Amino acid sequence: MTTTTPVDPTPHTTSPTPDGNAPSPTLDDRITGTLVGAAVGDALGGPVEGWTPEQIVERHGGRVRGIVGPWHEDWRTARPIAPYHKGDGHVTDDTLMTHALVRVYEAVRDHLDAYAIAEHLVPDLMTIPRWIPELEADALPLQRIFLAEKWIVTRLHYAHADPREAGNGNIVNCGAAMYMAPVGLVNAGNPAGAYAEALDVTGAHQSSYGREAAGVFAAAVAAACVPGATAASVVETALSLAKDGTRAAIAAVCEVAARHRDFESALAPLRAAVAPYDSVGPDYRAPSLGARRPSRLHSIEELPVALGMLLVADGCYETSVLGAVNYGRDCDSIATMAGAIAGALSGGAAVPPAWADRVAEASRLDLHAPAAALASVTREVFARDRARRHTHEAAFATLTAPR
Repeated sequence: MTTTTPVDPTPHTTSPTPDGNAPSPTLDDRITGTLVGAAVGDALGGPVEGWTPEQIVERHGGRVRGIVGPWHEDWRTARPIAPYHKGDGHVTDDTLMTHALVRVYEAVRDHLDAYAIAEHLVPDLMTIPRWIPELEADALPLQRIFLAEKWIVTRLHYAHADPREAGNGNIVNCGAAMYMAPVGLVNAGNPAGAYAEALDVTGAHQSSYGREAAGVFAAAVAAACVPGATAASVVETALSLAKDGTRAAIAAVCEVAARHRDFESALAPLRAAVAPYDSVGPDYRAPSLGARRPSRLHSIEELPVALGMLLVADGCYETSVLGAVNYGRDCDSIATMAGAIAGALSGGAAVPPAWADRVAEASRLDLHAPAAALASVTREVFARDRARRHTHEAAFATLTAPR
């Protein structure tokens, strides 16, 4: 686990950016922007997940521009949606898992590793009933999360696998990446530390390019917290850390994204750019036989497209998220990631209050409480990091002192 000291998150009011013109969001504001922004993106993308841009236009009479209702009016029985109420401002498992990871940080109050997932996240998923918006009922989170996330419980609780290796054998998808924003925030301003911590944490969940994407997404959130950061600087940081197919996919998508200034014109080109690296194939609901298997050549689709939409929008929250939503396919996770990074760049004010309020009310969630809790934990972790760094410096000084 890295102990590199991140940017000092001491509480402060808005401070000037390097050009001296606009205030820079505080740590608390960026954490709020990230977590609220991710949840709102998730809720906007949920009802159109799995469909194509063309199908979305046909269903909604144009591009989605805000919160919409379920794809099927008979969502309780309609396949493949049943029994989930996707739409009307309901968050999905992306947000449920993100908030669960925040609770793990609240318990540990330090950097996390794969053992923290076994000791804290697994019991949270399988023993504590919570309100599940899509089920409109109190239930165990385990009853809502996807099979790739149920794998954590199977491997760690029932199979007693080594937490650092439990992710091996799971399907490779975005399941680990989608909830890694808290790791980026605890390492705010320290992308390399976020990358290393996320790789350690997700050893319990994923392998291969699914785990790699989790590290890069956490790093992107941490990079977005650097004062003066831009969409371009976030992408540059992601490329500096990403490996293999993940790096190649991000580079290909962002090269194309740089030629567009509106998401409408970017939808098809971004899909074409990521397609060679995406193992799922053209039919999202009928993956190819080679889908979701470990590979050094492939990448999950969600992270490169989220970064691409961030570039197209030049970091603007609304445009980043709406581009991700209207892209279709796994757009709730794409919008979760795009919303998290854009929220980290600009702070909580960037997230339209009407969207955030409606999502909070519809999902029966306090979207700000996890942010306040994580901000407190982040300061504690920074203090521990600083103390550890000072101990290291003192030891090194003694070791290298002239004799």
